[in-house]
Amino acid sequence: QVRLVESGGGLVQAGGSLRLSCAASGRIRSINAMGWYRQAPGKQRDLVATITSGSSTNYADSVKGRFTISTDNAKNTVYLQMNSLKPEDTAVYYCNAFIMRDSVGWGDYWGRGTQVTVSS
Repeated sequence: QVRLVESGGGLVQAGGSLRLSCAASGRIRSINAMGWYRQAPGKQRDLVATITSGSSTNYADSVKGRFTISTDNAKNTVYLQMNSLKPEDTAVYYCNAFIMRDSVGWGDYWGRGTQVTVSS
């Protein structure tokens, strides 16, 4: 069974920075892509950033230039460096991964989320 665990969320003032981490564990053969999504209260879950095994990245327009996604493949970990945070960035941030498991195949997995709150 694959497990994704996020960490690094917290409370920060507008203009500040946070770095989120997400570590994948389990019987993992390979990870095709990882990403971050966020969901504010009463809103849908939206894509923030993704990164493929080939290091191709994609960002939501609202975070482009402020957020950076990266991976540590040896640790099966994805990071989201968030700079110049705005109150509108407040949300629960979820880690997502498309993973091939040994003797199972491909699957789409989600972490439980970590809260990011940006105060004015």
